[in-house]
Amino acid sequence: MAILINNLQDKELVGSTLTGLLEQVIHYGLQLHQKEAAELSVILTDDAYIQNLNLEYRGVDQPTDVLSFAMQEEQPGTPVLDREQMKRACPDDLPELLGDIFISVERAAEQAQSYGHSLERELCYLGVHGLMHLLGFDHNQPETAGKMRQAEEEILEKYSIKRI
Repeated sequence: MAILINNLQDKELVGSTLTGLLEQVIHYGLQLHQKEAAELSVILTDDAYIQNLNLEYRGVDQPTDVLSFAMQEEQPGTPVLDREQMKRACPDDLPELLGDIFISVERAAEQAQSYGHSLERELCYLGVHGLMHLLGFDHNQPETAGKMRQAEEEILEKYSIKRI
């Protein structure tokens, strides 16, 4: 399993201790959901970068805290391979590519201050939230939002990362 973290921003100091914790938390989330062999990337950005992505892919011209882009997400007009088709198309030793999680560290710092908790907590929460989207969770309906929140909290609790 590979979790690749790339820090493209310089607005907030994000050291190796914090990126290491973020990687551990996401790794645990993958283990809980039987995705140990999966790969994903986490890209730490600023507001301007994520605003461009938000506009291009969602039509929303404002920054957001986290965006997830799943590799196996069904999009209109795009064929989606089922597991059997994937097995035939890809050798067994290739990892499952889940996708990319973009996090605005600038937005995370603002939210952490607003909510009264640490940047560490906010980045880990946003990373887990993005992971849940890559794993197919959704929060658009009350019944699915509850399941997603429960899955997020289960992962964060392992590292004693709690809301204040």
